[in-house]
Amino acid sequence: MTNSIGELIDTDAIFVIGSNTTENHPVVGMKIKQAVKQGAQLIVADVRNTELAGLATVWLQHKPGTDVALLNGMMHVILAENLHDQQFIAERTEGFAELAEVLRKYTPDYVAEITGVPAEEIKKAARLYARADKASIVYCMGLTQHSCGTDNVLSVANLAMLTGNLGKESTGVNPLRGQNNVQGACDMGALPNVLTGYQPVTNADIRKKFAAAWGVDSLPEKPGLTLTEAMNAAYEGKIKGMYIIGENPLVSDPDLRHVKEALEKLDFLVVQDIFLTETAQLADVVLPAASFAEKEGTFTNTERRVQRVRKAIEPLGRAKPDGEIICALATKMGYPMRYGSAAEVMAEIASLTPSYAGINYERLEKGSLQWPCPDVNHPGTKFLHQDKFSRGGGKFHAVEYRPPAEQPDAKFPLILTTGRNLFHYHTGTMTRRSKALNAFVPEAWVEINPVTAQFLGIKDGEWVRLSSRRGTIQVKATITSKVRQDVVFMPFHFAEAAANHLTIGALDPVAKIPEYKVCAVRVEKIGPAAE
Repeated sequence: MTNSIGELIDTDAIFVIGSNTTENHPVVGMKIKQAVKQGAQLIVADVRNTELAGLATVWLQHKPGTDVALLNGMMHVILAENLHDQQFIAERTEGFAELAEVLRKYTPDYVAEITGVPAEEIKKAARLYARADKASIVYCMGLTQHSCGTDNVLSVANLAMLTGNLGKESTGVNPLRGQNNVQGACDMGALPNVLTGYQPVTNADIRKKFAAAWGVDSLPEKPGLTLTEAMNAAYEGKIKGMYIIGENPLVSDPDLRHVKEALEKLDFLVVQDIFLTETAQLADVVLPAASFAEKEGTFTNTERRVQRVRKAIEPLGRAKPDGEIICALATKMGYPMRYGSAAEVMAEIASLTPSYAGINYERLEKGSLQWPCPDVNHPGTKFLHQDKFSRGGGKFHAVEYRPPAEQPDAKFPLILTTGRNLFHYHTGTMTRRSKALNAFVPEAWVEINPVTAQFLGIKDGEWVRLSSRRGTIQVKATITSKVRQDVVFMPFHFAEAAANHLTIGALDPVAKIPEYKVCAVRVEKIGPAAE
């Protein structure tokens, strides 16, 4: 996030795209609802009629996978009506002429044909956003989990820069991270191409700095593989062993038949987790990890806020904290790794990571800090890019709309899009073990529009067969006008009816993110639900 969660309260307009915020990020959703109560204009672009869509001044129910066209259409209107921030563009950006040239053809009428959103609604959304003194964009995986996910993110950045909504309070481009410490994991180099603080492994000086700190001669200079690339490499026999920590790809990854075959081809699989997940059941070795309540450390949340996590109880059974397990394993393999405390780990992080340099446990005991925090006297950073961008001029990217990798046809005439539910979390490893949460939502379902359901002869609560080119599942139907006639929606939390048996493994060419949000499916009636 370029800005902070609390700043949403004081914004004039909020544009939510690809985020069912009140269900998936309830705290942020509450802030958005508070802002609307105080008079903020709300624009929601979502393929489903969510709670926020019902509160929106403008709801854009676009066809899944058409985000770039929709955003380009809004920017076309902003330029045509001279609503762009010419001073900000001239003083703080580059590449504007190239963007403007691409935007010329994205007229509201042209975009309406692609997205299914009426031209007048596109114009209304563009005007609301551009005329606001302070406008904030909030997005999530509904924007990123596409084969054009990088283009989608570049497009929201284009929109923010076009209107000067960066570098000041209550504005910005604000992605919401999927879990409580995703931001922290990425900050700590849990990505294949960077070390901590996004320092690239391809930079010789950075590698030298880390090698010296870790007492080794050199570090690999070649970026590794992303999760989905690694799974494909395992399938092809190029990777022989895999060590999976706190992840359950046998429910969360696309095209689960392919994932299972890939994992079964490994010579050796280690899974480190707090429960015996579907993936752990395939492992040669399972290492029992401690939960958040059984260890010391920090979480870094979606607004870059580093917060202390304090141990409430000792680890149960044979479980150990993840860091302790990794250190023991490294030592067994010939590289002694020992830390006296979690505070010692944080001290090493600060010494090697410029954005964390001023963060230590002594300060965190008094309260949380937002990075970048370059020294111990720095208060932390509430919002980014106040005076300049880290690269200098903010770069516009001239992005063209590309359709999703898979299109509906006569055999698979509907579009499946997937997401989360308020009561469950990711693959249900924790939440489906909660009796209370499972009582509220005990099983999977597929949402079908009433018109589509009537055409197919399907009634609410009946069992249906949902099929794609990759697999088939059986699930109960929920008949609802939340979805378009050409779209069906499923949550992906349920291993016994896993939506990812159906999803496609097509990847974004840059970020390598799978296209979870668009694949072609067929729905067939099976019969009445069992009593």
